Amino acid sequence: MSTALALQRLRTSYGPVQRTRASTFGAFSWTNTARLLATRRRRWYASSASDAPSAPRPPAAQLADTYQPSAVEGGRYDWWEQQGLFMPQSERRQAIGTGEAPSTETFTMIVPPPNVTGVLHIGHALTAYIQDTVLRRSDMTREAFISEVWRWKETCSDHIGVQLRRLGASLDWRHAFFTMDDTRGEAVVEAFCQLHRDGLIYRDTRLVNWCCALRTVISDIEIEYEDVEGRTMLALPGREDPVEFGVLHRLAYQLADGKGELIVGTTRVETMLADCALAVHPDDARYKHFHGKKVVHPVTGCHIPIVTDAHLVDPEFGTGVVKVTPAHDANDYACARRHGLPVISMINMDGTVSAACGVPELVGKDRYDARPVVVEMLKQRDAYRGADTKHAMRIARCSRSGDVIEPMIQPQWYLKCAEMAERVLADLECGNQYAIIPASYEAEWRRWLDGIHDWCVSRQLWWGHRIPAYRVMLSGESPSEERWVVARNTEEAHGEAKRMLAEQGRDLSTTYQLSQDEDVLDTWFSSGLLPLSALGWTGKNPVPTRYPLNLMETGADILFFWVARMSMLCTYFAGSTPFKQISLHPMVRDAQGRKMSKSLGNVLDPLHVIEGVPLATLEESIQLGNLSAPEKKRSLFDMRKQFPNGIPPCGSDGLRFSLLLATQQTRQINMDVSNVVAASHFANKLWNLCKFAFARFDSLTTNETAWLVEAVRHTPMPDAATTLIRLHEAASEMRRFLVEDLCDTYIEYAKPLLYGQATEAKLQEMYHLAFALDTSLRLLHPMMPFITEVCPIELVRQPQ
Repeated sequence: MSTALALQRLRTSYGPVQRTRASTFGAFSWTNTARLLATRRRRWYASSASDAPSAPRPPAAQLADTYQPSAVEGGRYDWWEQQGLFMPQSERRQAIGTGEAPSTETFTMIVPPPNVTGVLHIGHALTAYIQDTVLRRSDMTREAFISEVWRWKETCSDHIGVQLRRLGASLDWRHAFFTMDDTRGEAVVEAFCQLHRDGLIYRDTRLVNWCCALRTVISDIEIEYEDVEGRTMLALPGREDPVEFGVLHRLAYQLADGKGELIVGTTRVETMLADCALAVHPDDARYKHFHGKKVVHPVTGCHIPIVTDAHLVDPEFGTGVVKVTPAHDANDYACARRHGLPVISMINMDGTVSAACGVPELVGKDRYDARPVVVEMLKQRDAYRGADTKHAMRIARCSRSGDVIEPMIQPQWYLKCAEMAERVLADLECGNQYAIIPASYEAEWRRWLDGIHDWCVSRQLWWGHRIPAYRVMLSGESPSEERWVVARNTEEAHGEAKRMLAEQGRDLSTTYQLSQDEDVLDTWFSSGLLPLSALGWTGKNPVPTRYPLNLMETGADILFFWVARMSMLCTYFAGSTPFKQISLHPMVRDAQGRKMSKSLGNVLDPLHVIEGVPLATLEESIQLGNLSAPEKKRSLFDMRKQFPNGIPPCGSDGLRFSLLLATQQTRQINMDVSNVVAASHFANKLWNLCKFAFARFDSLTTNETAWLVEAVRHTPMPDAATTLIRLHEAASEMRRFLVEDLCDTYIEYAKPLLYGQATEAKLQEMYHLAFALDTSLRLLHPMMPFITEVCPIELVRQPQ
């Protein structure tokens, strides 16, 4: 399931524009607005009494003595909504009777689905800020986007809504859709059925990446690898005691003829219960005389063969002998297929030992609890030859649960990706289909698509788009027989089943049962269709006119999870790439450069930074989290070290500005709250600058003020550096200009005149100050929308 917020709006001068965005658990359609103030003769901020805020907390008649983010930002978002500033401009035009004709030119983009964590974190804030900053800038230049933003679980929707509002995201909350609704569901079903008809989706029994904690298969790119250099104890989900890794156990297999033994090493000694063979290299002279012989399994006593395999065995590594456990190792599985070996699966889907292990006392035990028991059994049988506790190894872990991946033999649904990937790469080679920014990611993009494997699209979860496949079970047939049809609904499935039985020459009066697959589709499958389905495409209607998206802005960490899947699926169905430009921003990490995770206790709620939070509240959030006792202890220690006095209120503008400045870090952003505090101090300096200027304007007469404001009103807005890939440059330059040029240089130079009598020279300096301040507020608005909106309202009120 996904949540998406789709934003629709029409540009002041160019007509309808839509943008759409989605994620896991639901969807919304939001509309960003410009206030119809982008025409040449109107300012971009409210400039008349009718535009004055009517929200619960309207701006004061004059600026307060001190800058308080909560006072500046509070009520402002409510007013934006009340004024209809986030609705499509076509609706707003109709409401106020502008008489402007709509246009068909559009600009679209979508933003990525975040992982399920319950609430938004700082990384999501960066996405929302970049999106809205570009949008607000485009509003001021008569450009607009449509964005699809996310919301996940219903239980978290209210909190996420509060977070997004406090971030200042320009969204029309009236247009909400659920990504499991009829339109999106129909698109997913139609896409699956068409891909199956075209021979691209198929069912196969293979070795898959299985997460025992989640009890579902996961894809290769959902795996995170952890390197250990020797004996290491790791905490795993669902276990109180840590598990030992980095130890190589050595065990002996006696030859069946009693003439010697072979010694093998393994880090997973418990899986030896499912060994089907031993393997040696065919050219290894040490074992030439063992070719074709058998050994006795040291625990079960059964005889297993010795096979030769040049692909599996490295004669220079260890003893040059490898145990073959096809059901629990990908390389061993390939070896078994080459040699026709049996496959014994000794681990159940929940990670417990199955009856196939051949040792009744181990059945039902957790696989890691069985490890020391197997070692003891080997010792009792004089088959254990010690262990190397300094063995370096790489551990594959599920990115969602943290559990160690268990290779499993499972029947699953797969999507052939090679041809689709070739088409996506061909579009890139054309040079005019789409571009990737930063360009450094092009090499990774090519490498991943060039080496792409078939995608396992089925998931063993209780939520999601259910796979439209139906199993056909004939009366009296063995349950092991698999016969499947793919159809849009049950009625169609019966027709497909009868057609299949007829093709097989079976009596059509044969009794059969039809049951839909209980598996669901990988969420990235439905998300991969969003550039089409979010715009109303169902697979049966034409490609939407607003397709393709003009821009795909997202985090670099989901380039392949989502962007590549969208490229392949949408290009296949629409015949053209889903977006014209892919722009990637860095991944947000903590101040030490660590990935933000609940187990580390370093995940930051944007509201904690915006509104401030005492240390006790931060500690409480960890105590209430789903962490083990050791994880809580470590998280509390890190939290107290990083925020000994809690987090001061920095405001949404402060957080947005600091994150935009940080986008100059190309690969990752090390999130340091002190930088947000510094950005808040910059906002305070801007506040004081405006107060100083407004105080000087008060000394003028009404006629002089009218001349001053009118002169600035007709001043064309200069270009800014707020292009998408240079947001940090724009933010940095604005900060430099306001602090160094305007405050430290110009104000100090002009103070004698500004404090003096109303001479022509003073009026000239007042004009310069007003022009500089007005232009700066315009350019800064996309990056600090709250404070820059309050200050201009005060500017045009001087004097009343």
